[in-house]
Amino acid sequence: MTRWLDDDEQRTWRNYMAVTQLVQEALDRQLQREAGMPHTYYMILVALSEAPGRSMRMHELARRAQSSQSRLSHAVARLEERGWVRRDPCAADRRGNVAQLTDAGFAALAAAAPGHVEEVRRSLFDALTPEQVAQLDDICTAVRKTLES
Repeated sequence: MTRWLDDDEQRTWRNYMAVTQLVQEALDRQLQREAGMPHTYYMILVALSEAPGRSMRMHELARRAQSSQSRLSHAVARLEERGWVRRDPCAADRRGNVAQLTDAGFAALAAAAPGHVEEVRRSLFDALTPEQVAQLDDICTAVRKTLES
C-alpha cells in the first residue's frame, strides 16, 4: 500500500526540492562567473585537495563527488585540459587510474574558494539562525545515514 505524503510532508518536500535546486544554481552561477568553472569541477578539486598527496583513485573520486564513473571521467578530462588535474595509472595494480591535483589546480581552487564560501553563506547560512543551522545539520546527518547504509 502506498504511503502518500500528508499536506505537511508534501509542502516540506516541495520546499526542500526548490531550495536544493536554487542553492545549487546559485553556487554554479557564482563559480562560472567568478572562476570560470562549474560547481561540479570545484567539488572535484576540493575532494582532491583534501586527499593524501592530493590524489585519489578515480572510482573513489566518483564516490566522493557523488558522480557516475563516466561523468567523472568526462569532468576530469576537462580539468586535465586546463592543467588542473593529471591522471596517472595506479601504481598498485595498473588497472585503474589515479587523479592528481596539480599546483595549477590547487591555485585555481584557492582563488575560487573565497567567492564560493561567500555564496554559500549568502545562499544558505545567512537566512538561518545558529539553532536552525544545528537543526539542518541534524536533519542532513539523519537522512545521509539512512541513504549511505
